[in-house]
Amino acid sequence: MAPASWVYFAGLYDTKFEAYCAAMWMEGDQKVFGRCSPSELQLYKTESGKFGVRFR
Repeated sequence: MAPASWVYFAGLYDTKFEAYCAAMWMEGDQKVFGRCSPSELQLYKTESGKFGVRFR
């Protein structure tokens, strides 16, 4: 069975810190509201130098 494909969190950020904060906000939101947490969360950098968050 192939691994699940990535889901890209809306928005790109100028700094890695901003992307990290978005990832922590998303993770905290899931814990507060009892939603299922993603099995893998990752920050990534685009070719233009922006940062984003993706999960599966």
